[in-house]
Amino acid sequence: MDLDDPQWPHLLGGHRVPYDPRKALLALEHGSRTDAAWKELWTGLYHQGGVAEASYAAVPHLVRIHTSRGVADWNTYALVATIEDARHDGRNPELPSSPRDAYEDAWRQLVGLGLHELGVADDPTLVTSIISVIAIGKGQRTLGRLAIAFTEDERKEMIENAGRS
Repeated sequence: MDLDDPQWPHLLGGHRVPYDPRKALLALEHGSRTDAAWKELWTGLYHQGGVAEASYAAVPHLVRIHTSRGVADWNTYALVATIEDARHDGRNPELPSSPRDAYEDAWRQLVGLGLHELGVADDPTLVTSIISVIAIGKGQRTLGRLAIAFTEDERKEMIENAGRS
């Protein structure tokens, strides 16, 4: 869905109210007020496990912007992984047929980028976010969810507790 499409203001976001992410997406694309743009996108596209049509429509743009900027940003990987994880929760709407191809293409592209960027990533948050996208993209949803939803300390605790059963 192009950014000039008139449907944007009518798409629902994570709060299940209309949310138009275009202003924040354009801020990311132009490299202006990126911290505020990411905060807005996280809040508008995902809320307590909720995602909707605006969330799905934003994914191809998030990947396009990530690619064009040439800078690995954990927010892209983490937000896209979070949206995809929530998409499979029975409480959220299905991916509409109109953006399906663009959404799936963006996912394949982000997995490929992740495989490349993981080789040089050293920031723990970036590494975890990339691993989550790769795992989900390769059909390992539970592994991807463990990577994105829990801290390293929480994952260690889970492993330690698993051995005590």
